[in-house]
Amino acid sequence: MAEVVPFPITRRRAFIARQAHVAAGMRPEAGERYIQHQLNTQAASMRRKGVADFVIQRELNSMELAIRTTMDCRRIWPGGAS
Repeated sequence: MAEVVPFPITRRRAFIARQAHVAAGMRPEAGERYIQHQLNTQAASMRRKGVADFVIQRELNSMELAIRTTMDCRRIWPGGAS
């Protein structure tokens, strides 16, 4: 049986930037729900592809950190983080 190793989500810069942009444009509680929905969607996708649970969790942690960091950077430097 082969091990499935996904392309790191955090390398998908346009995807991360888009998620951060959408979440930042919402009320805080709606933004939180949006981020959680995106994390759940990515987890389901990786599970369907046979990615190991520990790899999924690592990727989700990285994705969440990347989205939140991008959101914070945009607050500090509007238009400067992509």
